[in-house]
Amino acid sequence: MANRPPWSLRRRLLAAIVAASTVLWLASLGIVTVIAWHETNDVFDDALEESGYMILAATTDWEERGLLAQAGPGSAQRRKVDMQYQVVVGGRVIQRTGGAPAQPFVNGFDDDGFADIEVERRSWRVFVVRDEARNVEVQVGQKQSKRYDILEELLEHLWLPVVGILALLALVCWLLTGRVLQPLRRTASAIAAKTPDDLALVSLAGQPKELLPIVQALNGVLGRLGAALQAERRFTADAAHELRTPLAGLHMHVQLLQRQHPDLAAPFRKLREDIGRVTALVDSLLALARMDPLSREHLVREPVALAPLLEGLRAAHEQDAAQRGITLTVRCELDAVDANPPMLQIALRNLVDNALRYCPAGSRIEVEATLVAGRPRIAVRDDGPGVDDASRQRLTERFFRVLGQGQGGSGLGLSIVRRIADLHGIGLAFGAGLDGRGLGVTLDFPSANLS
Repeated sequence: MANRPPWSLRRRLLAAIVAASTVLWLASLGIVTVIAWHETNDVFDDALEESGYMILAATTDWEERGLLAQAGPGSAQRRKVDMQYQVVVGGRVIQRTGGAPAQPFVNGFDDDGFADIEVERRSWRVFVVRDEARNVEVQVGQKQSKRYDILEELLEHLWLPVVGILALLALVCWLLTGRVLQPLRRTASAIAAKTPDDLALVSLAGQPKELLPIVQALNGVLGRLGAALQAERRFTADAAHELRTPLAGLHMHVQLLQRQHPDLAAPFRKLREDIGRVTALVDSLLALARMDPLSREHLVREPVALAPLLEGLRAAHEQDAAQRGITLTVRCELDAVDANPPMLQIALRNLVDNALRYCPAGSRIEVEATLVAGRPRIAVRDDGPGVDDASRQRLTERFFRVLGQGQGGSGLGLSIVRRIADLHGIGLAFGAGLDGRGLGVTLDFPSANLS
């Protein structure tokens, strides 16, 4: 199954809040609409009733005033409330507004009150008030559609503010969720800052309750991992330390046997070389075991003069280089760097040993200390067979060796260099060597190390 992209807790939380808020808004809007509809009906009914009584009170002395028996239309001007009335005498409409039908809204209505009727497929809400003494009825009606029009107009005016408030709610929720999730981001940053040298427990102070189980579980993992690493380092250190003494004794016995049996010089020499490789492996393991528990903050540093260090490095490898037919040169343009002297010496020695081991006769090895872009750089380059790009990515892995080179080695030399570089905050890089051939290893010191 293809890997799914990571999802955002913040976005999901925002979507849930906005969705719930929208549903609640719609529900509340529906409730408000129903309430508004009932209240509007009550107001309109009160208006119909009041209008009916006012018209009835105003219609007196019909006979004396000589009103027409035929219905005459009143004002037909469009009004928002648009109430239509009829004056009914003896079952006939003797006066009406222009929008009222020619026939009475209601016939045979025995008492004052409201009625819902349908005239010409239109629904009306009608109020009837009677004057029994004069046999006069006033019927005031309003189309139901007018009431719906007012409700629709109300909704038209409400939707834009509702959408705006929802958008504002989404923005406020986004900001608030970001603020609420800050402890999660702080904890994630603290975990991301962890290194193999820093397995300290994540602080529980200030952690929300929901995050405490995760942090506690992580601290349990860190504790077990720290204990496992300590046990591994202790075993490696103890094993390496215990192996050095018997290996030294074995080397001396082989030398003694070689003197006693000169006819077996070749096998004994091969045995001594094998013992030497095992001893070098043990020394490397012991060096790694001593450096693994160290941290950058506790590393002791001091200004290290480079000229004598590099010259001593050249002198220590001069005889080996001459025997192999390799030219070893040193070029120093820096006075000093801030580092741990023994560790810096071990790193440079391993780099030169590695170059000598893999370069054929006639090759060149150059060690130089220069200033590049304001930062001190120590580089060890050769023009040997080099290493392909894929293998360069794995050169610092423990016990990794490039196949097909035909050379022995423990596969720990460059791992030690990597560990020393990490402890110093030095940038370690692998690239092309001299004249674009071979292998080049650069150690870029922080600019603060410049002396």
